[in-house]
Amino acid sequence: QGSKGAVSFLQVNRGSMRHAISKAAKLLQQRAFALHSKTLLEAASAAAANPFVKVIEMIESLLEKLKAEAASEATHKAWCDKELNANKLKRNKKTAEVNKLQAEVEGLDASIAEMGATIQKLSQEQADLTTAMREATELRQKEKAENEETIADASSGAEAVKQALVILKEFYSSQAAPAALIQRKQVPEMEAYKGMQRENGGVIGMLEVIESDFARLKAETETSEAQAQSEYDHFMEVSTATKKAKHEEEFKLKLDKDQTEFEREQTEKDLRSTEAELAKANDYFEQLKPACLEVHVNWEERVAKRQEEIEALKEAWAILDRKSKGQE
Repeated sequence: QGSKGAVSFLQVNRGSMRHAISKAAKLLQQRAFALHSKTLLEAASAAAANPFVKVIEMIESLLEKLKAEAASEATHKAWCDKELNANKLKRNKKTAEVNKLQAEVEGLDASIAEMGATIQKLSQEQADLTTAMREATELRQKEKAENEETIADASSGAEAVKQALVILKEFYSSQAAPAALIQRKQVPEMEAYKGMQRENGGVIGMLEVIESDFARLKAETETSEAQAQSEYDHFMEVSTATKKAKHEEEFKLKLDKDQTEFEREQTEKDLRSTEAELAKANDYFEQLKPACLEVHVNWEERVAKRQEEIEALKEAWAILDRKSKGQE
């Protein structure tokens, strides 16, 4: 009879354990359907096909696995957040730097082009001034030679006329008195004759006019020469000063252009380096996408689902645990 009682107890106990397993499996199956959880569905199937102790061990092992996955995913999420944030800051920073450097390069290019055009203009203006000064000098030399020749001719002519006047005046003066005396003595009616005196006055008057013309020509030419020389001197003085100022401006501008070209070269190097850093940051962002962004389920949803899976397993484990302690 004792033996029959023991067998009966074992049968009852086994039956209650199978009931607990069935209850736990049913719970897991319900939660699996609700959460669309493959993990819980597999756990429910395994629970229904395994002994009590093995089911408990399976659930405990699965709990540990899910907790480990949750911890690993939390660590991965934190790493992703950190890397994505740092990468975004770097990409934004490098993009701003690239834009700034590109603007600087464009500005330096514009300055170099403008200075180059100004240098070319200054060089051409100096060449034009050199040509104008050479032409003015050639013209001045020619004009001066002509004026000096005219002045010399006028002086010579005036001197020749002056000498002729002296000779004529002396001649007419020496001839006038005897002729008049003879005329009065021999032919009284010829006393009023003034022919020689009129001739005398006509030739001398004409020579005096010529002498005056020569003197006026000389004076006018000397005045014109002095005026032309003064204007030439002023032109050469202004042109020389202007040419010197343009040369100094060109020299300084060439130095500034050289410096600007050096700065442009350095800025271009910085731009290429920064562009390389930006490209590297963009490449790293592409590497982060599959692991951190291109997921089918939102991270918060995955965490919530896993937590519900863990809670379901805990509930199933609690059912079995209470049974193992004889509380049910």
